Amino acid sequence: METVTSPPPVLGLPKGIPIKLQFDTPEAARLHRKQMLTAAFRLFSKFGYDEGVAGHITVRDPEHTDHFWVNPFGVDFGSVRIGDLICVNHRGEVVEGNYSVNRAAFAIHSQIHAARPDVVAAAHAHSMYGKAYATLGQKLPPSTQDACAFYEDHGLFTDYGGVVGELEEGQRIAMALGQSKACILQNHGLLTVGGTVEEAAWWFITMDRSCQAQLIAEATGRPVIAIDHETALLTRGQVGFAMAGYFQFQPLLQRILRETPGLFEE
Repeated sequence: METVTSPPPVLGLPKGIPIKLQFDTPEAARLHRKQMLTAAFRLFSKFGYDEGVAGHITVRDPEHTDHFWVNPFGVDFGSVRIGDLICVNHRGEVVEGNYSVNRAAFAIHSQIHAARPDVVAAAHAHSMYGKAYATLGQKLPPSTQDACAFYEDHGLFTDYGGVVGELEEGQRIAMALGQSKACILQNHGLLTVGGTVEEAAWWFITMDRSCQAQLIAEATGRPVIAIDHETALLTRGQVGFAMAGYFQFQPLLQRILRETPGLFEE
């Protein structure tokens, strides 16, 4: 069963868009998660988030909850198919699939999944605007409505120590994330989490765009942060809850499915 929480009653569920959050069997849930993972990689490629072999999105297996599915090491985001995905256990061993696992993916994501039982999916990539903003060593201010989704709901990891390869650094990243939906990894990039792949992927996409907006504003002048604390919290409640992240992903999913016939074929 997916773990997305219901939206506030005032929002309601829109008509015409299928929303499936519960599945009858672990096999059905696993297939859905792998399909969404594949779609997320294709979208990340479309948005230019790939940087060589860097970047990874993981989703917890619905049956073996200390295992997660992830992209194969060295395969382009834009080429990933369902059959390429690999399943990794809590020791970093590939238990299903024909490829190796990115050591950094295991070091970071295994510790996040271990520390946060509520996290079903986690996304990290070296997106241009995310890594550029990460050099500033500061959190994202509530300068726009979209950025308010992360107001007092993201961490800052300031202890960059090279390419992540050890579990201890993954643990420290998990600590910096805390109970938030996102974390800025200073001099590195962005990391987001969610109760579904759809949610985690959307938070990454909109956080990267919020970083872009902030960088443009700071480059062209002195941004006016006119959204006060109470309003920022109110807005976060309107745009930053789990179902909002899940639903915002749906138009992007529709686009990639139309543009990529046979995306979910093995």
